[in-house]
Formats: sequence, C-alpha cells, structure tokens
Amino acid sequence: MWSPDKYEKISRLLKALPHPVRLKIVEGLLKDECNVSQIQRKLVLPQSTISQHLRILKDAGIIKGRRERTKVCYKVVSTIARRIMGLGK
Repeated sequence: MWSPDKYEKISRLLKALPHPVRLKIVEGLLKDECNVSQIQRKLVLPQSTISQHLRILKDAGIIKGRRERTKVCYKVVSTIARRIMGLGK
C-alpha cells in the first residue's frame, strides 16, 4: 500500500497535466530537453506564460531544470507523466 505522501504527489501530478499548454510542453520535453526561449518559439506564447506553466510542472515533480550558464534546460523526470503521455515503459 502506498503512503499518504505518495497519493498527494500523484494527485498534484494529475492536477498539473490536464492543461493543453502543459501537455504540449511535456510532450516536447519528452522528445528533447530545452529552455524557455526554445519552448516559446515552438508554442508562440509569451515568455511569462511559458514560465508560469513550467513552474506548475516543476512544483508537481513532472519536470526538472538544469542550469547551463544563463539558461535553464528542462526535462521530464516523472515516470508517471511519461506513462500517461504514452511514452513510458
């Protein structure tokens, strides 16, 4: 049986994914790591909007950022999110 913390974590993840923009971001990050500017170019949305969605995904434990000089590259770290998106094993 899972701990209550595990249920909370999964609940946060499931609440974060359903937004269409966040699904597009996760789908793109599953294919390749990228930064806010790259995501912005692909989705043609304001940088502030992209950053807000990235924060929600990060807070839910779906993505993680890695600093490269002045930029942060994001990647999907959640195996549950990978499975939900149909790309997990």
